[in-house]
Amino acid sequence: MEEKRIDLTELYKKQISLTEWFASIKHSKTETLRAEDNDKRERLAVLNSIIGLPFDKPHQFNAIDIVDQTESFRKFLFEHGEELCALRLIPLNPNLPKLRMRGHKIKEVVGGWFKEQKINPRQYKADFVPHPTDHLFSSIFIVGKSGIFGEIVHGSHNQLTQGFYDEGKPISFSYDFKDWKFSSEDEEVRKHAREITDSIKVTDSNKVSKIIDELSASFVNNYLYGYFESVKSKEFGLWFIDYNKTLADMYSNLMPVIEKKPDFICGQPASLGKVSGKVKIVNADEVESSTLNNEILVCNVTTPAYFNLMQKSIGIITNGGGVLSHAGIVARELGKPCLIGAGNATELLKDGDLIELDATNGVVRKL
Repeated sequence: MEEKRIDLTELYKKQISLTEWFASIKHSKTETLRAEDNDKRERLAVLNSIIGLPFDKPHQFNAIDIVDQTESFRKFLFEHGEELCALRLIPLNPNLPKLRMRGHKIKEVVGGWFKEQKINPRQYKADFVPHPTDHLFSSIFIVGKSGIFGEIVHGSHNQLTQGFYDEGKPISFSYDFKDWKFSSEDEEVRKHAREITDSIKVTDSNKVSKIIDELSASFVNNYLYGYFESVKSKEFGLWFIDYNKTLADMYSNLMPVIEKKPDFICGQPASLGKVSGKVKIVNADEVESSTLNNEILVCNVTTPAYFNLMQKSIGIITNGGGVLSHAGIVARELGKPCLIGAGNATELLKDGDLIELDATNGVVRKL
């Protein structure tokens, strides 16, 4: 078990943000997504003020305040220096990169990591976000035009965004505004799904109007339309950590079907389509030396190192991941049929197997 944790730690170090994934494929919405990502806590703060939505409220400073050690920053450092944080250096110019770190004491970050960053402090603001260490649940979900769908996992949020798990496989859920469906029975997850979706349900017409006016938002069946991320911890309770309208516009019609399938291999459709071809299994230590030629890429999980192979594949199957993981989203943007969260595909398949990947229905069949 200890060896697994070490491997996951190394994998996490190699991950990139969703915006960086989009930039790598030169997506037309990269700059829009970057701007939304940089301003997400301002949107969450508006929702907090109107409907009391809990969020990871940061202590905010201009980066130059840290350099100059202003009185307000020195007071903050004295009161909170021993606390763990996630620090986000957010550019005032959207063309500059966003920098981030997490899981260290504030005084250590200020004296170490911050000083190592080669930035003009007058061009950045700094968000010090409290960093919970005992995650109970994490979620990613979308309120779309025909319903709500997403994933919940016991434990930390990066399991969902990056697609590999150290605390159990995520449970998918959907709600068509009539019936709830879950990929596995877990009463705690069922209750949490209701908790997070109830948090963005607004029935007060005055509050609805105010949210629409201030955020150019929209609602579906009284639920706030959008892409959301949340975490729940023993220390801080429920926090929303993202609210994004662009991602919702892109994927609000996705609404995956949640049901058990008797086929050879099954999983969640991350990118729809059907393709037939030969299997090419690529393990993490083989990525640099591997090539694809009209083959279906099969791997444990698609990290940034797999990007070129993803582009050259005719389809993708992964053991891990989720519909709303970064790699799942990128597969859709590449237009590659992709089945994600297939469990043991790398064990059931071997190089050269001729298969049909039906990513629309979430199944794989041997031919």
